[in-house]
Amino acid sequence: MNVRTSQANNVTTGRIYQSVIEKERRGEFLGKTVQVVPHITNEIKERIQILGKGGDYDIVITEIGGTVGDIESLPYIEAVRQLLWEVGEDNGIAVHLTLVPFLSAAGELKTKPTQHSVKTLMESGIKADILVCRTEHEISNDIKRKLALFCNVKQEAVIQSIDASTIYDVPLLMQEEGLDKVALKKLALPDEREPDLERWKQFLHRHKHPKSKVTIGLIGKYVELQDSYKSILESFIHAGASNEVKVNIRTIHSEHISENDVDKKLMGLDGILVAPGFGERGIEGKILAVRYARENEVPFLGICLGMQMAVIEFARNVLGFQSANSTEMDLKTSHPVINLMEEQKSVTDMGGTMRLGAWDCQLEKNTLVHEVYGQTEISERHRHRFEFNNAYKTQMQEAGLVASGFNPKTGLVEVVEIPSHPWFIGVQYHPEYKSTVADPHPLFVGFVKAVLAQKQQQTNASLA
Repeated sequence: MNVRTSQANNVTTGRIYQSVIEKERRGEFLGKTVQVVPHITNEIKERIQILGKGGDYDIVITEIGGTVGDIESLPYIEAVRQLLWEVGEDNGIAVHLTLVPFLSAAGELKTKPTQHSVKTLMESGIKADILVCRTEHEISNDIKRKLALFCNVKQEAVIQSIDASTIYDVPLLMQEEGLDKVALKKLALPDEREPDLERWKQFLHRHKHPKSKVTIGLIGKYVELQDSYKSILESFIHAGASNEVKVNIRTIHSEHISENDVDKKLMGLDGILVAPGFGERGIEGKILAVRYARENEVPFLGICLGMQMAVIEFARNVLGFQSANSTEMDLKTSHPVINLMEEQKSVTDMGGTMRLGAWDCQLEKNTLVHEVYGQTEISERHRHRFEFNNAYKTQMQEAGLVASGFNPKTGLVEVVEIPSHPWFIGVQYHPEYKSTVADPHPLFVGFVKAVLAQKQQQTNASLA
C-alpha cells in the first residue's frame, strides 16, 4: 500500500500479556486480580486504537488471525465486540472472511461452512456486516442471495474473493465487487471519488507481460518454509516489474551445498542472493555460494547474515585467514571478522533485544551502492546482533572488499562491495522490509538490472 508501518501495526498475544503483567507490577490495577476480561480485552482495544489516536489515519483496519471458535482468538473476538459497541455502528464494522468450498463430487459450492461460521461469530456477540467469500469458482447471484438471507447481511455485502493468478490482482477484483463502496456506505463516509489505481494497473501489466526473464538463486536455510523469505520474494516481483523482467527464484538449501557439488547446484544461475538467518546450521554452504558468485563474477546480493558470510568468505579465501568466522558460530575463532555488537555483550534476555528498527547509513560517493541509491544518506531497517569487526576494515579494503556504507554515529559498517566485480553488494540491513509496488527498493531494482545486463552480455558474447 506504500504506507510506512511500525511496531504499532502488529500486535502479538505475547506482547498483550506482557504489557498487562507489567502494568500489574507497576500497581496500575490497584491490587485487583488480573483477568482476561477486562484487563486483556482492554489492552487489545487500546492496541487496536493506537494508530487512530494520532490523527494520521481516517480508518484503521484490524485483522484478527485464526478461525472463529479458536481458543486463541476468543479474547480478541470479545475485545472487538466491546469496541464495536463502544464506537457505535457508524464508526465500526465487522468484515468476516469465510471459505465457500467447492465439492467436485457434487459439482457445487457449499454455503454451510459459512453459515455455521457466521452463527458462531454471532454467538460471541458480533454480527458480520460484510462477508468476503474465498472461492475457487464464481459465486452465482443465487448463492449470494442465499448467503445474504441465512447470514443476515445485504446481498451487496456478500463479496466474492475468487482465486487469482497473483495477490496483486486482489485489490482490483475487490473493487469490481464493490467492497470499497459497501464499506464506505456502512461507515457513513463520503463516496465521491474514484480511487486512482493507474500506477497499480501499470505495475500489474509489467508484471504479467515481462520482456525478459532471469533466474536468481536464493541461498537460505529455511527454504522449506517459504514464508521465511516472503518479503524477499515479493521484493523481486516489485523489482522485476520495474525492469520488465520475470524473476524466477530457485531456492537452494545451504545445508545441502558442499565443495563437491557447489558448481553443479549453482550452475546456470544468473544471480545469487544469500539470505538472512541465525545460527551455525548451513553456514558453510552459504560461504561456498558467496565464493562461487565472487570467483565466477555472478551478480551477488547478501542480506544481513548473507553480508556477514561475504565478509567471512573474503577473509578466508582472499586474505588467507582460514579460521575466520563469526563469534556467533565460533566463539574461539582466531579471526573474528564478524563480532557481537558492543551494546549486545551485556544482554542476557534474547527476546526483542536485537538492533531493531530504522537506522541511518552514510554511503560513500563513487561506489556502486551510492550509484544504486542515487544519494549519500539513507535509512534502513535492521534486525541483528553481530556486526562487521572494524579491526579488519583496513586489511579488507586494501585487498578489495570496500566498506561503502556505515552508521554515521557508531561507525558500524552497513554495506560492503567489491568494485572489481560486475555487481557484488552485501548489506547488514533488510532492504526487503521497505519494498512496495509503488516504490520498489533500489537495491533489488539495481540487482535485477545488473543480473539482466550480465545475462544479455553473456548471450551476445556466445552468439558472436
